[in-house]
Amino acid sequence: MTAKLILNPLNEEQELQERREELSLLEAQLVGCESESANLQTELRAFERKYLSIVGPLYDELAAIEKKIAEIQGLGFEDFDGADSLADDAVGCGLNRLHSEKLKKLYREVARKFHPDLAQCEQERHRRHQLMVEVNRAYETGAEDRLQALLEAGVSIEEGVNNRAISAEMLMLVRRIAEAKERLIELESGIGEMMASETYKLKLRVENAEAIGVDLFADLIAQVERQINKARNRFEHLQSVVMVE
Repeated sequence: MTAKLILNPLNEEQELQERREELSLLEAQLVGCESESANLQTELRAFERKYLSIVGPLYDELAAIEKKIAEIQGLGFEDFDGADSLADDAVGCGLNRLHSEKLKKLYREVARKFHPDLAQCEQERHRRHQLMVEVNRAYETGAEDRLQALLEAGVSIEEGVNNRAISAEMLMLVRRIAEAKERLIELESGIGEMMASETYKLKLRVENAEAIGVDLFADLIAQVERQINKARNRFEHLQSVVMVE
């Protein structure tokens, strides 16, 4: 956790220098993370466009055939094959997940310490509100490490606000360091989410396959085309049965 601010005038300049160096390091890390995040977003968007342009039309064709099959059978959307898995995904992505007692305890500690209602002025209330938005998001996703980091970042702000004897530069440095830490947390979390996405995993598979001379897109196209042929045969069979009846 961030060390408490030292009020001794003899140590003030040393403390200021340490904070300046800490902020400089954090800002350098921010530049790297922002660049990495931007590059990753660009790469994923480009890959997604390529994927949709190659495989997307085939999936549209498959969906159209499956819709005709459902119409013949007189089924609603909820009866489609795969609807159960979609429902499971929705539950898995929901906010009604079970949290560990440790996570709940940490969340209560952060919320109790930095709740906006405890603010002494409007500026502080706004700052606490911003912090609690991130706190709630971290809790909802079960990100214990992020909650802990937010707690530490918030403590550094509180120390600066409550310690009226420190210099204006020290207070500014404390706030900027806390803001930089929160931004780093946000960027690192976003990068982690992108790298955990199915799009990124598929992108890696395609790139790894290309490295050994394998065209994974051709394999994907072949797989979807086989699904289309099966669906078309099923549709034609059902259509013939209906005509006989």
